[in-house]
Amino acid sequence: MGSCKRPAPNILVLGIGNIIMSDDGVGARIVQELQREYHFPVGVEIVDGGTLGLDLLPLLEGRSHLIMVDAVETGKKPGSCVRLTGEELPIALETKLSPHQMGLKDLLAVARLMGHAPAEMVLIGVQPCSIDVGAELTAEVSMQVESMKGAVLKELERMGAHVKSLSKTETYRWDQ
Repeated sequence: MGSCKRPAPNILVLGIGNIIMSDDGVGARIVQELQREYHFPVGVEIVDGGTLGLDLLPLLEGRSHLIMVDAVETGKKPGSCVRLTGEELPIALETKLSPHQMGLKDLLAVARLMGHAPAEMVLIGVQPCSIDVGAELTAEVSMQVESMKGAVLKELERMGAHVKSLSKTETYRWDQ
C-alpha cells in the first residue's frame, strides 16, 4: 500500500527591515521573536534578512513558499496590517520606504527570472508611522506585533507546517 503523506513543506519566513530605523525594522524584530518563542518543524526556515536585498537570492532557491514580514507603504493609517499575495507584491513595493525595499522588489524579480521564485509568496505587512533613526517601534506599530506574529503562524499552518510554542514549561530538544 502506498502512503498518502504530503511532502514536508519547504518554507522560508523572511523578516525584512532596518532595526535602527524605527518601524522599518518591524519585520526583522518579528522573526527574531518567532525564533525565541516557537519551535519550527523541518522544512521551515526563519531568517532575519535585515537589509540584505539581492544577497538573499540563494535562500529562495528550491523554496515552495515564502512568507515575508515587513513595513510597507499602503497609504493606510499607521499600524494598519495587510496580507498581500501574488501580483499585489510588486505593486506594494513600488513606493519604497527605504533602500531595502527596492532590494526586495529586485530580489523577487530576479528570483522569477532565474526560476527560483517560490510558487507561493505572501507579505505580512504593516503601515509604518516613522522610519526615522531610532531603535524602538512606534506605539502604532508595536501594538500590531502580536497580530502580525499570529498572521505568520496562521500562514504556516495553512501551508502545512505545525509550529510548537516554546512556553516556559516546555523543554526544547535539538533532536526533536
